[in-house]
Amino acid sequence: MNKYIMAAVGGTLAGVVLATQVAGPLIAQEAERSTSVYEQLDLFGDIFERIRAQYVEEVDEKDLIEAAIDGMLTSLDPHSSFLSPDDAADMRVQTRGEFGGLGIEVTQEEGFVKVVSPMDGTPADDAGVEAGDYITHVDGESLLGLTLDDAVEMMRGPVGSEIIITVIREGAEEPLDISIIRDTIKLTAVRSRLQGDSVVLRVSTFNDQTFPNLVEGFNNQVEEAGGIDNVNGIVIDLRNNPGGLLQSAIRVSDAFLDKGEIVSTRGRDPQDGDRFNATEGDLAEGKPIVVLINGGSASASEIVAGALQDHRRGIVIGTKSFGKGSVQTVMPLRGDGAMRLTTARYYTPSGRSIQALGVSPDIVVEQPPRVEEPEEEEDDRFRRSEADLRGSLDNDSLTEEERRQIEADREKAEASAELRAEDYQLAYAIDILKGLSKLGPADE
Repeated sequence: MNKYIMAAVGGTLAGVVLATQVAGPLIAQEAERSTSVYEQLDLFGDIFERIRAQYVEEVDEKDLIEAAIDGMLTSLDPHSSFLSPDDAADMRVQTRGEFGGLGIEVTQEEGFVKVVSPMDGTPADDAGVEAGDYITHVDGESLLGLTLDDAVEMMRGPVGSEIIITVIREGAEEPLDISIIRDTIKLTAVRSRLQGDSVVLRVSTFNDQTFPNLVEGFNNQVEEAGGIDNVNGIVIDLRNNPGGLLQSAIRVSDAFLDKGEIVSTRGRDPQDGDRFNATEGDLAEGKPIVVLINGGSASASEIVAGALQDHRRGIVIGTKSFGKGSVQTVMPLRGDGAMRLTTARYYTPSGRSIQALGVSPDIVVEQPPRVEEPEEEEDDRFRRSEADLRGSLDNDSLTEEERRQIEADREKAEASAELRAEDYQLAYAIDILKGLSKLGPADE
C-alpha cells in the first residue's frame, strides 16, 4: 500500500516539476513581451516629444496623434482606419443615403487610389469614371504617397465646384483628365422596372433603405405586370455596387431564400463567429433569378451573389467581382471619433472565402466597350416584306386577337434587340429568363 502511495506522490511531484519547467519559460516570455511593448510605447513618447519640440514648424499635437493612430490602423489592411469626428459624422450620413461629394467608392492598391465603382446617377458616373480606374492626380497634384484618407480629402470640396481627376485606365494609351462638378449625392438604393416580362432590380448600394426599397419596387412591378404569374423572372443587378451594411445584404438575400445559411463570419477568436440563416418566405415565389455582377461589385454585393449562387437560387452572370471578403466594425472613440477595424472574414454558405478571389460568375459575359457609331439613314427598300408587296394575300389563319399578340411579341423582341446594343449584359440576363420561361415547370 505504501508503495502505491509513494508512487502516487512521486507522480504528483513529477507533475509539479514538469509544470514548473514548462510554465517557467512561458511566464518569462510573456514578461519579456510586455517589457518590449512598454519599451516601444516609451519610444513612441520620445519621438512625439522630439517632434513637438524640434520640428522645423509648430505642429498641432491633436493632428499628430490622430495621424499616428491612423498610420497604425492603415498598416493593418486597406479597410481599417481612424475616423475623425467629421469623418465619423459623414459615414453615419452616408448609411442613410444622402451626402456631398463625387459619388465614387475608392480603395488603395499598392499605394495607388483605385476606383471600386462609381455610384449610379452621381457626378462621377455621369462624367464617365469607371470601375478599375486608377486616380493619379487631383487638380494636377499627385496622390502618390498619400494615405487613402488624405487622397479622399483632396477630392472633397464645396457642392458646385469643379474638380479634375487624372486616371489611368486599362486599354487607354494615355492618362485621361476627367472634369467633375461636385454635388449632393442622393442615392436611390434600389431602382426597379419591367423589362419585357422580367422585373429588373438595380441595387446600387446597401444602406438602411435598400431592403424596404427593394420590396416596394418589386411589388410595384409585379402589380404593373398584372400579377406574379405574368412575371418570368427577376434580374438583381449588382454591377458597380461597392457594398455597405452587412445586415442590409443579409435581409436582401433572405428575401429570396426560404431556408439555409446566408453568410457566416469568423474572427480571430472562434467564439466570435456568427452564422446568419434565412427565414421562411420567398418574395419572388420561386421565380428564376439572374444576378448580374462585375469587377465593381464588392463586399455586401458579393454576400448576396455568393448566397444565391451557393443555394442554386440564382444564376450569376457577368465578370468576376472585386473580392472584398472582410468585415469592418466601427467602434466609437472618445471625442466623437471612431475606429474602423477589420474584425472578421465572411464566408458563403458553402464555406468559401471571397477575400481577394471574388465571386466567379456561372456564365462569364463581358460588357463590350461603348462605341459611338455614326447615325446612318436606313433605306426602307431593304426592309420590305411579303406584306408590303402590292396584291399580296392576307393571312386567313389568324384571329384579330392572335394577330395583335404576334405584333406585341414582335415589339418585345425589337425592344430586346435595342437593349442588347445599350446594355449587353442585362440583355443577356433577360434572354436567360426568357429561355427558362419557355421550358416551363419541371416535372415532379
